[in-house]
Amino acid sequence: MAAYSSLDDAFKALADPSRRLLLDSLNKRNGQTLRELCAGLDMARQSVSKHLAVLEAANLVTTVRRGREKLHYLNAAPINEISERWITSYERDRVHALGDLKRALEDTRVDKPSFVYTTYIKTTPERLWQALTEPAFTERYWGMVFHSDWKTGSRYVLNQFGLTIVDDDQLVLEAEPFRRLSYTWHTVTPEWADALDLTEDARDQLSAEPRSKVTFDIEPLDDVQVKLTVVHDGLDPDGLMRSLIAGGWPRVLSNLKTLLETGEPLPHSSVIRTPAAALQKETPR
Repeated sequence: MAAYSSLDDAFKALADPSRRLLLDSLNKRNGQTLRELCAGLDMARQSVSKHLAVLEAANLVTTVRRGREKLHYLNAAPINEISERWITSYERDRVHALGDLKRALEDTRVDKPSFVYTTYIKTTPERLWQALTEPAFTERYWGMVFHSDWKTGSRYVLNQFGLTIVDDDQLVLEAEPFRRLSYTWHTVTPEWADALDLTEDARDQLSAEPRSKVTFDIEPLDDVQVKLTVVHDGLDPDGLMRSLIAGGWPRVLSNLKTLLETGEPLPHSSVIRTPAAALQKETPR
C-alpha cells in the first residue's frame, strides 16, 4: 500500500470542482455508498469512482466496511494538520475559509459510525499501541489516563480533570496488541459534567443517550509508518455526545501524531476544551 500522500495532494484534489461536489455531498450526508453518491450527483458512476480514488489517495475521504457496503466519509486529518501546525502563523482572517472547510470535514450527521478519522503516523505499531494504552503517553497528548490490563472483557478506570471515573460498563471490547483496540466510552459522571461546566439540560441529555464505543485500527504500511483509523460509533446521531467528540477527536489525534513524530505535543492541545460555549452554564445577569 502506498504511503500517506503529501498535503500538496490534498490541495490538488480540492482544486477540482467535481471533487468538491463529492465533498459537499458527504458534508450534507456522511457515510454514503458509491451508489448513493452517484444518485445524488449528475456524474457517471465511473467518474465518481475515479474522483473518489483521488480523494482517498489525498486522505480527504476514508472508507469503512459495514457488511457488504463500503461507506465513504469525509476525513478531517489533512485539513486539521494544516490548521493545527500552521494556521497560527498567519492572520486568521485570511484563513477563515480554511477554518470553515475544517469544520465541515469534522461534521457528521448520520446514523452510521458517527465519527471516522484516518491519519498516517511515522512510527511503529508497537509504539502507537503504547501511545494508546500507557498512562505516560495518554496524559501528554490527551489529558486523560486509562488504567487497564487491556485484555478483552476487562474494565478500565479513567482519570481526567483530577477525577477518577469507575464503572462496570467501561469495558475493553477488543484488544489485539499492535493491530486493534476497542472499548466502550467512559461514563458521564456528575463530577465530569461539573469539570466541563455543563448546563443541567446538557447533563440530562447526556444521561439519556446510549453508551458509545471507540475503535482504533492500526495498519502497518512499511517499517516507519502506520495508518491509524479511529471509528467512534453507537452515538445518538442528534445527541450531545456526538457534538462533543466531533470537535475533540481531531485535536487529540493531531496531538498524538505530533507527539510520536516529534517527541513533543502541540502547544496547549493536551487540555480538553468544551467545544461549544452553548453547553456551559449561563452567567447570572
